[in-house]
Amino acid sequence: MIDKMAGKIVPKDRLEDIPSLISAYFMLTPNPMKKDEMVSFGTSGHRGNAYKKSFNENHVKAISQAICEYRKENGINGILFIGKDTHALSTPAQMSALEVFIANGVKVAIAKDNAYTATPLISFAIIEENKKKNEISDGIVITPSHNPPSDGGYKYNPPNGGPAGTDVTSWIEKKANEILKNNLKNVQTIPYEEAKKSNLIVLHDFITPYVQSLKSIIDIDAIKKANLKIGANPLGGTALGIYKKINEIYDLNIDIINPFVDPTFSFMHLDHDGKVRMDCSSAYAMEGLIELKDKYDIAFGNDVDADRHGIVTPKGGLLNPNHYLSIAIWYLFKHRNWNKNLKVGKTLVSSSMIDKVTKKLQRDIYEVPVGFKWFSKGLFDGELGFGGEESAGASFLRFDGTVWTTDKDGIIMTLLSAEILAKTKKDLSLIYKEFEKEFGKSYYQRIDAPATKEQKKILKNIEPCNIKEKVLGAENIEHIYSKASGNNADIGGIKLVTKNGWVALRPSGTEDIYKIYAESFKSYEHLQSIQKEAQTIIKTIFKDI
Repeated sequence: MIDKMAGKIVPKDRLEDIPSLISAYFMLTPNPMKKDEMVSFGTSGHRGNAYKKSFNENHVKAISQAICEYRKENGINGILFIGKDTHALSTPAQMSALEVFIANGVKVAIAKDNAYTATPLISFAIIEENKKKNEISDGIVITPSHNPPSDGGYKYNPPNGGPAGTDVTSWIEKKANEILKNNLKNVQTIPYEEAKKSNLIVLHDFITPYVQSLKSIIDIDAIKKANLKIGANPLGGTALGIYKKINEIYDLNIDIINPFVDPTFSFMHLDHDGKVRMDCSSAYAMEGLIELKDKYDIAFGNDVDADRHGIVTPKGGLLNPNHYLSIAIWYLFKHRNWNKNLKVGKTLVSSSMIDKVTKKLQRDIYEVPVGFKWFSKGLFDGELGFGGEESAGASFLRFDGTVWTTDKDGIIMTLLSAEILAKTKKDLSLIYKEFEKEFGKSYYQRIDAPATKEQKKILKNIEPCNIKEKVLGAENIEHIYSKASGNNADIGGIKLVTKNGWVALRPSGTEDIYKIYAESFKSYEHLQSIQKEAQTIIKTIFKDI
């Protein structure tokens, strides 16, 4: 249901009370026996809310100690790069983490001048540091991504620079919860005032080396030569400092919309449900930039930790994330002199338009479960030229085919949109319309439905043999998957494929809902039919198993 205020500027009575929020972070103590108050790593780390006692100082200290122990067990002895975004809880959380890391003798690198650091810059820094091969470095990012202002988050990036895999996060999660249950007795810590004076802390410039290296992955000269009028909206996040440095070094004259940090995010437009959410793929949240689309040749935004992108064009408005992924893949594999064996990485719930474009390019698809962590190794090893997911996160290789980042990078994706416009001189939405003419029109949608914890468990462990239906949307079901075709990893749900459509059913990792992803290449009515029949299938499964 769409909130009546969706797309409107945040009214004052919906702004977050920051002093109360930070007080809740320090003063409220989670109950380690309650599941909702335990450490829980989803597809993008641990996220929670200070008021709900799911993201508090105890969580941060427990996770930090667990990471210290993980590093010792795995011989990770180099610098731990620490990034934080502009959410109100991120700075207090960094302070708590430093108390633990320094007490454990871990050498850490934090941004100089108390600056904010985007997720892709941490990945970039880890990869560049590990090229030296003297010691093994890793990193963390303190961010709940695009979540509301009241939330906090904590992500761990191992030495390959990407999001930690399930084996790693499961280990950290288990250890952190043991520490919580033991009332933090095993946590080594020192006072913050003492920690910040330690010579184990290195003040690091994350932004300059990253921006200086952008010319190795983006045709900056083409963008500049085209003299494009560009608008960028950091949505009050970590991309702000990056775009300022891009203007400083390359003189691209990017207009920065709302060029300031405000932990209440008072300049945002409310999302579909009336919440303040910095989702750069939401037309409601991005309304402020969409309103300016005729003012710029191209405009774009990023979420708070800058690992996601949103692209706005004069003729297309806010591009559907799946549409832009298809455009980016087509352009990159046409305009980069990459190895012919490089594959295209996509999540199994991304549009099949990507498959059709990739087949035309004579490249192979590498389809994986939801979560960017599944692309990290392929990007690091140079087996994937591109990895992208339907939630507007992607990264790709440099011009020479070597690794750039192994985590989502919203900055290169926004700059790529400007390069595509500069080189093709076509509104990106018109490029996608050419795909529709050649491959057919895609009707894609994700909807959510309520589910109990037991139902979510059933759906997560479902197998193809549990599906008795033979037809979906008046077409024979050709394939049923519970494992991704690219890496044979469990998808935590099921995917059914017909000639002209598909549906994927997955439980949410954080809410009491399950998600229905569906796509049709016939009609919107066909899409609705697939969705309706999928819900019937689910009801049968919940009843019979």
